[in-house]
Amino acid sequence: MHFTSEQHLDDAVLEREFTLGEIPGILWTPDSASAPVPLILLGHPPLGLRKMYPRLVARARQAAADGFATATIELPGSGDRPRWPGAEQARADLRQAMEAGEPVSDEIIDALILPLVDKSVPEWQAALDALLSLPEIGGPVGYSGGVISIGTRLAVVEPRISAAVLFAGSFVPRAMFEEARQVTIPLHVLLQWDDEGNDRQAALDLFDAFGSKEKTLHANMGGHTGVPQSAGDEAGRFLARHLK
Repeated sequence: MHFTSEQHLDDAVLEREFTLGEIPGILWTPDSASAPVPLILLGHPPLGLRKMYPRLVARARQAAADGFATATIELPGSGDRPRWPGAEQARADLRQAMEAGEPVSDEIIDALILPLVDKSVPEWQAALDALLSLPEIGGPVGYSGGVISIGTRLAVVEPRISAAVLFAGSFVPRAMFEEARQVTIPLHVLLQWDDEGNDRQAALDLFDAFGSKEKTLHANMGGHTGVPQSAGDEAGRFLARHLK
């Protein structure tokens, strides 16, 4: 891990950009911490860190106020990383189906999501290796955000993640339902009821499939970007219960 820049935000948060091989990322830590702090991995859709930055830094500031470090990485095929022809074609097929008012086929969803999960999850694990080697970062570790299939896979394969907040705002391949049954960590799932880009029934079915004994579904009216502050606050309390 190589740090490339740092700045102190006005609310006592240290923000450092880094690279891990070819993967860019950002780490936020509370300035006031006197001992290693728990870590939350911030998931996000494949829109690029620059576009997602305002929402990510807002979440990071809130987490820092609660005593957590947070980190995120650029997803494969996003931002300045090399594009995938297959992913670009899947996005084009998705746009065409949605503009035509047609159902999004399983083939499009698989092509769009499964390669992203397969490539990004090992990268998240490599980032976690590097982050936990820093003296200011300790355990336990949580995951918060989307793509929900990435969070699901991480919850299955990464034993260092103790709890997860999953954002139900992305298409779900059928293969992920079997993986969901293997999830056992505590989960808090956020669902926007009127999300125009989300299959609500698939999100509900995925929640039902999760094998966790402790799982909560927090649904709110509104579209994809209309998550109320109260829902974010409740997600923060969930992580505080399980990571402190």
